[in-house]
Amino acid sequence: MNHRQAALVVVDVQSGFINEHSKGVVPAVVRLARSWVSLGGPVVFTKFFNPPGSPYERITGWTRLRTTEEQRIVESLQPHVQAATAVIDKSVSNALTPELTQLVKDRRWTDLVLAGIDTDACVYDTAISAYHAGICPWIVTDACASTGGPEYHDAALLLASRNIGRHQLLTTEALISGSAGPLAGVIA
Repeated sequence: MNHRQAALVVVDVQSGFINEHSKGVVPAVVRLARSWVSLGGPVVFTKFFNPPGSPYERITGWTRLRTTEEQRIVESLQPHVQAATAVIDKSVSNALTPELTQLVKDRRWTDLVLAGIDTDACVYDTAISAYHAGICPWIVTDACASTGGPEYHDAALLLASRNIGRHQLLTTEALISGSAGPLAGVIA
């Protein structure tokens, strides 16, 4: 009997994170969310916001993701946002906020399947945090992208393969076809 249960976490697929490097991943994220929901799986969306005085501003000078428009989850995901288990606002890269941590505990989720933007920041940080919290992280490689470009996406996947395990990286096709090995059967 399988006692594992997974939730899909769509990380920061917001207008302010869409550029020439990341826009191509949106259809893959939409396909993944649609398939996940059709299989009866819970979905959580995260939305990043960058408050004045944040470390992003103070240390790196980055002041984006402050407007409502930049923070808006992309239009093509809106039908899935309406049906989501939760939408979590966060001002840090790690999506494993107290709210998500409580959801994991309350719903008894053992696995978090991660997709979104940026592979090298919020997705990677969430995977590492989940790993250290004893929650099994999975990164859907073709449903993630980096606004910095493919070299940053690839670098994050290289680090993830070392730090959480190569077998924790999978594709949308492997996930929805049920061939994802240990993750097969833990969606609903």
